[in-house]
Amino acid sequence: MTEKLNKESVQGWMKGRDGWSRKSNKLVKEFGFDSFRDSIVFVNRVATLADSADHHPDIDIRYDQVTVSLSTHDAGGITAKDLALAEQIDFATSAR
Repeated sequence: MTEKLNKESVQGWMKGRDGWSRKSNKLVKEFGFDSFRDSIVFVNRVATLADSADHHPDIDIRYDQVTVSLSTHDAGGITAKDLALAEQIDFATSAR
């Protein structure tokens, strides 16, 4: 099992990273797009990354806004797996 990170580790990771916040035991970021289609293209990229990592975020799609929430459920909070996937998601966004 992957170990849950302490609060300081998560806060340190969030410094210098735009948009990510901690909400309860989740790492959350909202992404904005020009259209619903662009939102879905992004979600498909995230799905590919998540499947490759065998780590699946919660995703909420609202037309041109997509909210991604990361948490390792069996650890009860944020782990290194969440941080690694968040970094990949940010890269996928910058590559659109």
